[in-house]
Amino acid sequence: MSEAEISWIGGPVLHARIDGPFVIGEALEVGPARLPGEVIRLKGDELVAQVYEDTTGLRPGIRVAGTGRPLSVPLGPGLLGHIFDGLLRPLESHRAGAAEFGIHPLVAAGETLAAGAAVATILGPGPRQSVLLPPDVGGTVERIAPEGTYPVAANLCTVRTAAGRVHDIGFVQHWPVRRPRPVAERLPLDQPMITGQRILDMLFPIARGGRAVLPGGFGTGKTILQETLAKWCDADVIVYVGCGERGNEMAEVLHEFPRLADPRSGRPLMERTIIIANTSDKPVAAREASIYTAASVGEYFRDQGLHVALMADSTSRWAEALREVSGRLGELPGEAGYPAYLGSRLAEFYERAARVTTLAGTQASLTIIGAVSPSAGDFSEPVTTHTKRYARCFWGLDRERAQARFYPALNPLLSYSEEASRFASWWAARGNPDWFAQRGRLLILLEAQANLERMARIVGKDALPPQQQLTLICAELVNEAFLRQSAFSPIDRYCSPERQILMLNLILRFIDLADGALEAGASPQAITELPILRRLQRMGEDIGESELDRFAEFGAALDGDLAALKERASHAA
Repeated sequence: MSEAEISWIGGPVLHARIDGPFVIGEALEVGPARLPGEVIRLKGDELVAQVYEDTTGLRPGIRVAGTGRPLSVPLGPGLLGHIFDGLLRPLESHRAGAAEFGIHPLVAAGETLAAGAAVATILGPGPRQSVLLPPDVGGTVERIAPEGTYPVAANLCTVRTAAGRVHDIGFVQHWPVRRPRPVAERLPLDQPMITGQRILDMLFPIARGGRAVLPGGFGTGKTILQETLAKWCDADVIVYVGCGERGNEMAEVLHEFPRLADPRSGRPLMERTIIIANTSDKPVAAREASIYTAASVGEYFRDQGLHVALMADSTSRWAEALREVSGRLGELPGEAGYPAYLGSRLAEFYERAARVTTLAGTQASLTIIGAVSPSAGDFSEPVTTHTKRYARCFWGLDRERAQARFYPALNPLLSYSEEASRFASWWAARGNPDWFAQRGRLLILLEAQANLERMARIVGKDALPPQQQLTLICAELVNEAFLRQSAFSPIDRYCSPERQILMLNLILRFIDLADGALEAGASPQAITELPILRRLQRMGEDIGESELDRFAEFGAALDGDLAALKERASHAA
């Protein structure tokens, strides 16, 4: 084992004189307390390392030991339902996982397996899991444990490779956090991940295996929206990483998540959730490593054949940690003081999202949703700008909408989804072949509203032509009836694709019929006084998932009210 001696230390960064070979990325044990660290630079007979714990008390002359392996974390079935720090160590009050697991073998002695193949099914509650061969180990099964219950450290299977090396396979694999886990094939992103939030699913959808950036200033609802997505999106496993967030916000997450019920099963949501908590008072080096840890955890469960959603809150705090470490290394700063390699590091993280065929032959995905906290809500700052290059969905949160208590506070004129056109066939298969055209129609209407409101502030709404007044009425209906959705409403906090289609069709029917009534001579004022308009605005709260047949009755009432108004207008003319 190689050793070194500290020659200089400042915060999380140390320099040490080398006594033996080291490699970049090698994990270290620093000092008598064996603090975890990592080699980040080698120059001559000196190494530079970052330490993942508080370095108070360390001084020149203290020994540093190399481990001979890269910074790695243990991945296994004991992760689900628990809370860890940025290096996947269980928090003191939340000890990791069960000590024993039941298995059902899937292979027999003498079989030849490819790397990454499943050798046994893990029995128990929660998402299905398997005992997998490591991605770099394949060969002939020499022994497989019979069905039963085994301790987490048990040797379950013995495999001999073609080169004659023998590997013991257990529940747990150790994997380098900065290395993406290999897959058999990356697949096209042509399936949406349904979130249950109308503004996202209908206007700015994200693909399974896609990437989204969620920028917003303080108080715009980033954390609440991510919690809502974690609860309602159609993912099998949720990985939530609080990267450098304020302690009180992280405490709220740690308090709320264990109390949430899984809408799929009625059981605790934590049974399919892993929380990685790394608050702003923790060492910055551990903050920098936490999102790679989260990505490795997500890839592990993806390799189990599951659909995984990773919520990172927030990558701005991660970038600040990167900037601080870079400053201590004396590197030349780039824009806003961030290191010149900020963009490439963001790319390394977001590129780990994918929809894939795993080495075990199943289709699965890892979807990454990264929150960004731009100073003063400035979306032109470096972290937001660089992230937009790699995330095809941009969900821009708006302070004015949040202050007006309009949630989710996404600004539809700032947000976009470059993946939306791929999902037209998915919506057509669910009874809405016109979805993409309808989506475009809504966006055009909302853009027209923004332009007309600027004009109305100058001349007043009553001075606008009737057609423009009707445009504002219809756009307000879209906002109130469709885009507004309370995360705390027992009825409207989740909206299925079927209910979204019915609601959207009703709104568009109202717009068409109201336009016809206006042409027949009805006034915009008369249209706003229709009782059906108020009912439309509240239909999300009034019609739940078990009452979808009521939309047909609602549509009949809508047709009747607008037909009567049109007839009155025609007679008056």
